[in-house]
Amino acid sequence: MIAGGSIRRFDTLVILIPLVGIALLAWWYLYTMAADMASMAAMPDMPTMAISDWDRRYALMMFLMWSVMMVGVMLPSVTPAVLIYHAVAKKAKKNGNTITPTRVFTAGYLLIWLLFSVLATTAQWGLDQAALLSPALIATSDTLGAVALITAGIYQWTPVKNACLRHCRSPAEFISSHWRPGNVGALTIGARHGLYCTGCCWIIMGLLFLGDVMNLWWIALITVFVLAEKIMPYGNLGGKIVGLLMISAGATLIAYPELLHLR
Repeated sequence: MIAGGSIRRFDTLVILIPLVGIALLAWWYLYTMAADMASMAAMPDMPTMAISDWDRRYALMMFLMWSVMMVGVMLPSVTPAVLIYHAVAKKAKKNGNTITPTRVFTAGYLLIWLLFSVLATTAQWGLDQAALLSPALIATSDTLGAVALITAGIYQWTPVKNACLRHCRSPAEFISSHWRPGNVGALTIGARHGLYCTGCCWIIMGLLFLGDVMNLWWIALITVFVLAEKIMPYGNLGGKIVGLLMISAGATLIAYPELLHLR
């Protein structure tokens, strides 16, 4: 006879293994893409991309890059919510209700970040059109970088940020208060959770342009920050402290541009 604790551990592994596998695949894709871009940039005769080179194929490639990046960055932080949803769904099944696959909830969450990837790709195109983005996908204006840092820092203190983060830090409360049965219900709950997470993190993702969109260390730093802010004790306070540091860094760049170069 299998003990209850063993069953719970097995259920956790059933959810964790696919999530970890998908996240690792996303990071492997980012690693190979970053390596390819670095090798092309190192070629002396390799021409840099011009604005006119934005065709459907390149736009699709950039959308794919952003989509995979969002999966790699956000999947770790949503794992607690996925595990809680799975536990609630199993309890609902025991009470005679139809169980909805946890993957439907996860798909609803990731769908929102795919839509965000469309906006990120559009923003990248706009920055490129305005000559504010280098071929290496780094913001070329220190002023733009400073304004982005200050804006992101201020946003960390806004009521909108606090409200979205509260939902992200309390997945059990969120799922119980927004529970809907069936596949459509699961997709809706996941999408709502994704909207709150987007409201919490969208401007942080914009800072990817400051440190090279394909810089894996920069992506990893943002991933750790997002994860810590959502699951660590006092993560909300830590986010506010980081916000103050962002404001200070942006103000320093404006006052003393020679001390801090984002190129």
